[in-house]
Amino acid sequence: MAPIVRKAVFPAAGLGTRFLPATKAQPKEMLPLVDKPIIQYGVEEAVASGIDNIILVTGRGKNAIEDHFDVSVELESFLEARGKHDQLDEIRKISNMINFAYVRQGEPLGLGHAVLVARELVGNEPFAVILGDDVIDASPPAMKQLIDVFERVGGPVLAVERVQPEEVSSYGVIDVDPSARLGDGIYRVRDLVEKPARDEAPSNLAIIGRYVLTPDIFPALAAIKSDRTGEIQLTNGLRELLKSRPIYACEVKGVRHDTGNKLGFLKAVVYFALRRPDLAEKFAEYLASLNLEAPTGKR
Repeated sequence: MAPIVRKAVFPAAGLGTRFLPATKAQPKEMLPLVDKPIIQYGVEEAVASGIDNIILVTGRGKNAIEDHFDVSVELESFLEARGKHDQLDEIRKISNMINFAYVRQGEPLGLGHAVLVARELVGNEPFAVILGDDVIDASPPAMKQLIDVFERVGGPVLAVERVQPEEVSSYGVIDVDPSARLGDGIYRVRDLVEKPARDEAPSNLAIIGRYVLTPDIFPALAAIKSDRTGEIQLTNGLRELLKSRPIYACEVKGVRHDTGNKLGFLKAVVYFALRRPDLAEKFAEYLASLNLEAPTGKR
């Protein structure tokens, strides 16, 4: 029987330059999708997947994330004094939902490096990695889907999604072993390629922001060299680990939004607003009333 996955690492030390100037003084992870910051969606997914410890890998200027998940005595007293009990319950739920620990990355030297600096807090047990930029609406939750596969195969599991051929160069892409039949949407990984050219991609199965990893990923990451940008890539660490053990992939069933870019973020705002019973009808009416024409680029 596979060990229980109790911990999830959230890399959150990036500078968020795609969203400047909005992220000059606040972390991109705290940008709101309707009325919750992006990172809270991932934390709620972890809780719903049975995880009870969150390790946030942060950096300079990320204090707002820590404050968001901490108790706010002043705010709670204010809401209680004014009888705003629904809002009081909501913010208490945030601070009570799970245990948090924090570690500084120092410099944003890649996803592999972010995972590596969490080594002491993770210890010698399997763990999840959740990239907050990927907000996934799924039932069961995306991470629970991966944990279910991990409990079955007993090895590292990567979340994958089929993407358009022109998009493969933006992702890590897997090559699968066609002889290993593991069930619908579950694959044994034969190789991994970081951001391949379209005509060199081994498949269109792209790695997305969910992983269940085993502690032997740490020596694998420590053994590899940084890439030409000076970063340690998790994909390269997984390639190193693949030399010594099987790695698996799970095609996640759900709706994913990449909020790490402006278009994906805007789509996510619309999607989650339309999922809200208190907003959906009026917001849909507003969108239908706009009747905007796409810009032609001409004046």
